[in-house]
Amino acid sequence: MHDVAAQLALKWARYGPDSPISVTDDFTRLALDTLALCSMGYRFNSYYSPTLHPFIQAMGDFLTESGQRSRRLPLPSIFFRAEDQKFEADIEVLRKTAQGVLDSRKAGESDRNDLLAAMLRGVDSKTGKKMTDESIMDNLITFLIAGHETTSGLLSFTFYQLLKHPETYRKAQQEVDDVVGRGVITVEHLSKLPYINAVLRETLRLNAPIPLFTVEAIEDTLLAGKYPIKAGEVIVELLAKSHLDPEVFGDDANEFNPERMLDQPFEKLMKKFPNAWKPFGNGMRACIGRPFAWQESLLVMAMLLQNFNFILEPSYSLGIKQTLTIKPKDMYMRAVLRHGLSPTTLERQLSGQAASKTDSTDSKAHDSNDKEGVPLTILYGSSSGTCQTLAQRAAGDARDHGFRVVNIDCLDRANGALPTDHPVVIVTTSYEGQPPDNAGHFQAWIESLKKEEQPLKGVSYAVFGCGHKDWTQTFHRIPRRVDEILENVGARRVAQLGLSDVSQGSVFTDFEAWEESILWPALTSSYKVEKDEKRQLKGGLSVKLSTPRVSTLQQDVVEAVVVDACALTSTAGDRLKKHLEIRLPADTTYTTGDYLAVLPINPKESIERAMRCFHLPWDAYIEINGDGSTTLPINKSLPAVDILSSYVELSQPATKKVR
Repeated sequence: MHDVAAQLALKWARYGPDSPISVTDDFTRLALDTLALCSMGYRFNSYYSPTLHPFIQAMGDFLTESGQRSRRLPLPSIFFRAEDQKFEADIEVLRKTAQGVLDSRKAGESDRNDLLAAMLRGVDSKTGKKMTDESIMDNLITFLIAGHETTSGLLSFTFYQLLKHPETYRKAQQEVDDVVGRGVITVEHLSKLPYINAVLRETLRLNAPIPLFTVEAIEDTLLAGKYPIKAGEVIVELLAKSHLDPEVFGDDANEFNPERMLDQPFEKLMKKFPNAWKPFGNGMRACIGRPFAWQESLLVMAMLLQNFNFILEPSYSLGIKQTLTIKPKDMYMRAVLRHGLSPTTLERQLSGQAASKTDSTDSKAHDSNDKEGVPLTILYGSSSGTCQTLAQRAAGDARDHGFRVVNIDCLDRANGALPTDHPVVIVTTSYEGQPPDNAGHFQAWIESLKKEEQPLKGVSYAVFGCGHKDWTQTFHRIPRRVDEILENVGARRVAQLGLSDVSQGSVFTDFEAWEESILWPALTSSYKVEKDEKRQLKGGLSVKLSTPRVSTLQQDVVEAVVVDACALTSTAGDRLKKHLEIRLPADTTYTTGDYLAVLPINPKESIERAMRCFHLPWDAYIEINGDGSTTLPINKSLPAVDILSSYVELSQPATKKVR
């Protein structure tokens, strides 16, 4: 179990902090590989393939079709031939996978004492018979499906809830730090993580991967004192409703609150309402693998929180994907190594080896090859993009003042650690008094720091904040709070706090003024960057102008300048006549009576009509490839609007001839 969890951690470490991770896909790989290795001694090695194992795809399609079959119209099977063929093909994939697991065990003659061994060696005490290979394969398929789908869904939903609730995330991570520290996670640690237990329970209450189960009445009864139920009738238990009962879970039943699921409150709840929390099913048909799944979930949560900080894609809104169970749909997050770890040092730590002092860390990996200038980190908290844009502007201006940006990212990227060897510029805002989506975990972290310990001593910082004056009670609350807390816990304020009111429409002007009059003077003074040392550092942009249309269209024309233009007719008519004065290049001759040819572009209306005709979005690009003679731009990607406006004639009827 630890082996497969460590594989996941190393994969995410090697992805790097800027690569989005498909959460549900990787947790599906984790759960499938863990179940197969622990219960069957078989390695799927799912992490070594860019696509999910064929078993996963076949399973999803098989389960989907199984559900659809119950809703089929009463028509002959010939009308469903394609669906039936796909259904049988999916079953064949499932059986081949199970057969491969079984054959691998028989060929190896392993002395493992696991689930597969029990099925191979076990003898029924009543009949004296052993399980057939067919029966073993059927059970393997059942365990592989049911045993991995639910766990991957639980872990995916848990990380969603943690990332949406920064204070809960901080408490869970702090518990891991207190219990495990930087060492190898062992089984003994798992019983000492009550808060993570509570987080998992609360996630299962709000987002149970199995959202319902059914029960059958064994005799006539009166349900809840008023609903007559006859023997044999089936009742569907909707966990999505029963788990939100305010009489059981309180007025905040719809909210994510792990404190209600801590051991003592949870035990009281179960005594008073023994059937109120049923994510693992009911009675004799309840989940047989509950202890296995719980241990796996605790181990994975502890290992990942111990070694990573996570950042949810800012625009993500929870959607649901359903097969046998439900999972978050299209959920992506980024994983940032903690404690200055690198993939190499993490590998050693997970295996119990001491990290080498000579190992480089990811925090230094952002340095560019150009070593000129003082290093600078820029962090932003931004939901609408304004503060991110300001941060990028500051990054572009830094080189002109003798600074080299080594890292620009959201504030959550710095959760748990700020650099002490170079200054940090923070650009953030308030949303009704709350931090932006990608700064909540950073805010929760600094709020938890203790002033007397001075944990951020050595950090140098400057803060610029945005806000909207209509929120009078919380105007600039977060920027001011960040600026205040950092100083209180030991950091050194390099430049005075800058503030802007976005309702005035001058945020970019305000930021530029703060940069030029406060930020850069303070930084250059603090870090001894003299005026004659300020230079244009490597990495700037160069601009080249060209007019390729003339040469591509093979037209003998030159550029001229319109120096004056005035209307000669009323603008009310369809056609407007103008008087133009044009200055030609010095080496061009023109005499009265000569013709002046103009290389035009197509009217905007014609371009829009052509775009609609070919169903092209306004920002579409076209690439024309070939080596023949043509007046079209070839072997380069250009906006479709440019080609339709400048390279083709739209006023003539289209020819039937294909060129």
